[in-house]
Amino acid sequence: MLEIQKKLSNTFYALISMPATAMGFALSIQISALSWLLTTKYNLKIDEVGFVWAAGPLAGIFGQVIIGLISDKVWFWGGRRRPFVLIGGTLAAGMLLALPNIDVINAKMGIGSLLAVAIAVALTLDLAINISFNPTRSVIADVTPEGNPRTKGYTWMQTISGFFGVLAYVVGATLGNYILIYLGVAVVFLFSIVPMFFITEDKNLSSAAETTDGKKTKAVTEWGQLFKIYFAHGFSWIGIQTMFVYIIAYIQQKFFVGTIDQEVINAHSGQIIAIAFAILNTVGFILPAFVLEPIAEKIGRVKTHMACVAVMSLGYFGIVLLGSTPMALYLFMAVAGIGWAAVVSLPFAIMTEKIDQTRTGFFMGIFNLSVVLPQLLVSLGVGTIIKHSADKNIIFIISAISLAISAVLWILVKETRSVTAGGAKTVPSSH
Repeated sequence: MLEIQKKLSNTFYALISMPATAMGFALSIQISALSWLLTTKYNLKIDEVGFVWAAGPLAGIFGQVIIGLISDKVWFWGGRRRPFVLIGGTLAAGMLLALPNIDVINAKMGIGSLLAVAIAVALTLDLAINISFNPTRSVIADVTPEGNPRTKGYTWMQTISGFFGVLAYVVGATLGNYILIYLGVAVVFLFSIVPMFFITEDKNLSSAAETTDGKKTKAVTEWGQLFKIYFAHGFSWIGIQTMFVYIIAYIQQKFFVGTIDQEVINAHSGQIIAIAFAILNTVGFILPAFVLEPIAEKIGRVKTHMACVAVMSLGYFGIVLLGSTPMALYLFMAVAGIGWAAVVSLPFAIMTEKIDQTRTGFFMGIFNLSVVLPQLLVSLGVGTIIKHSADKNIIFIISAISLAISAVLWILVKETRSVTAGGAKTVPSSH
């Protein structure tokens, strides 16, 4: 075991964040480039784009739960999580390479259906991400004690992952999505493979949770609280995924009135998406470690998260009412970034303290259902609503309402660890 791991140094927190960063980078590329690529290069309709996106959640439903369950029980290649990160990272890099070459693959294989090939590539990419995402997050819980170190692990994960997410969108906006995709192939491969050989996993996880003062507490899985977390988190992702998948339809309707040159629309819409997501993720990576972690120590993770989700809802409502220009969109995406910073960091720390630590992979897979099932709903159901709506404001109306419902549902989740109040440790009352 490296000394940085024994001491839980900042270098170690950065190291254990890199595999999740690789998967986040792959996901950022998918978010930034997939819908744009399918509509501009391959000329798929907006509802067909939704079908392609549906492949990912379908992969996640089975991939993360099964891989999580298996990774809790097996040990090979010197680790519990390591093998799945190595396999998934390699596969994800390969599928990113395939994204801009779907037409070439279609022609070479003689399939005769761009939609079928696009679905196959998207399915494999998302399966690869799902194979790896669960273990990359679970390993952080495996190698950090409960309490502040666990929170720090996940907030550092989001800070580093978010930084590279911003880098992805900046590269897409300035150098183009094709450069972004090919850069992503290298980043995803290296960040997945290299760090896993410097992280020492414990072959025998304890069923008791160890706190920072060395005390042991029996791990009890709080199913009632977990289901409340799943539902609250699920509504967050209905709102977030609706924006991710269909924002291109909003941009093309609102910002290009009177423009008839389709090449201009395609190029500029891709740039606007990249800038908007860069802003969202800039806020998303700055806040977790530097703002949300200190606030969570004062008022608790649940209250902090609930407030951030509510702010994200307000940001979406702002786009509905005032988002008539790209600059206005960018402003409200910055507001929405407050919620994004929380959604991709705090729920992991909240959830992992309500489970048996020897089954982290399994519960992380179940937790992922609160992401992929909403994504599936958005891809197969919301897309039809948006297609038949004359005003694409419906995209952000759905998003804002979903986030508002999520904020209300988080009120029902109980805070289960001590928070700081005036220098003393207190246990918040349950909701």
